[in-house]
Amino acid sequence: MSKLSDEDYRSIPLNATLALAALVVIIAGMKAGADLLVPLLLAVFIAVVCTSPVQWLNRCGLSMRASAFLTLMVLLGFIPLIGLLVVNSFSTFVETLPDIESRLYEHYWNLLNALSRRGLAIDPDQLSNVFAMKDDGSWVTALLGELGNLFMQGSIIGLLVIFMLFETLNFRDKVSRALENPAPSLKRFSEFSLTLKRYLAVKTVISLTTGVLVWLSCVIVGVEFPLLWGVLAFALNFIPNIGSALAAIPPVLLLLVSQDGGALQALLLASAYLVINFVLGNLIEPRVMGQALGLSTFVAFLSLVVWGWIFGAAGMLLSVVLTMTLKIALDSHPQTRWIAHLLGPGGQKRTRLGDARRPPWKRRES
Repeated sequence: MSKLSDEDYRSIPLNATLALAALVVIIAGMKAGADLLVPLLLAVFIAVVCTSPVQWLNRCGLSMRASAFLTLMVLLGFIPLIGLLVVNSFSTFVETLPDIESRLYEHYWNLLNALSRRGLAIDPDQLSNVFAMKDDGSWVTALLGELGNLFMQGSIIGLLVIFMLFETLNFRDKVSRALENPAPSLKRFSEFSLTLKRYLAVKTVISLTTGVLVWLSCVIVGVEFPLLWGVLAFALNFIPNIGSALAAIPPVLLLLVSQDGGALQALLLASAYLVINFVLGNLIEPRVMGQALGLSTFVAFLSLVVWGWIFGAAGMLLSVVLTMTLKIALDSHPQTRWIAHLLGPGGQKRTRLGDARRPPWKRRES
């Protein structure tokens, strides 16, 4: 018995090295295939969110296929409408950019003059070289190219969502026929899918509420293009720690340099952003999700860096969602559950993620 324990102990460095090498290969493969994986991941998460209304419609009496078809019709009608409104608002924003740029340039020179009067002289040409400022209009071409690429990616994601949603209707039957003993695998998959659907649904609703409240705040304060800033707040709310701050910068800066705005209005809008994100992100979201569906602050920020490096801007948007998916998958298996506990916030009870949605007296011991 002692000899076996010694052999196991000596094999730990080798197993750790092999696991690290496999992790490096997986990360390199994901980074190389980012153009393929990003639309696929987005489609998977959207399809997972759509399964909740499909099941609700099925409980109301519709068949599964009719429920999926109705959900897709609502989704395909709602998203293009919002996209059309956002594109219209964005095109108007692009048209007013020269005026906004001139106002920013005026504030820029006022700032330099104020600094020079206090003894801090800054060479504008040297500062322009540092930030590589160009006025040749090349950014417009690049922006239009990115918008075209975004349209193509959106079309691919939409088609993937349609096929994935109908594919999930008989996924359990396929697994049952493929495995000799499907009960344990189906049980773990059910726990994983239920918890993931709950997390994605809550996160999407919180982000949507954030976007609506930001839109109302922009309308009340009087900043231009409120729909654009609301959609931006919805998207960046998925980025941990810095997403809300990034979403607040453009409208606050625009209101600060606007002729109808000023420092007081910009301060009011910044305060509205702060209150909205504090209440929804720090009070409501943890209470609705529970600590078992949370991440430690360090892990959330590290996931932002790692997934952003692998997948770029889309990885930053999906960083918490991807890490939470990994955590839920790790918690669904007994041998990897300890890693899921390490990813979570400190001070939480040893509660399985699949049991986080149940009352405390009905939760199972992990």
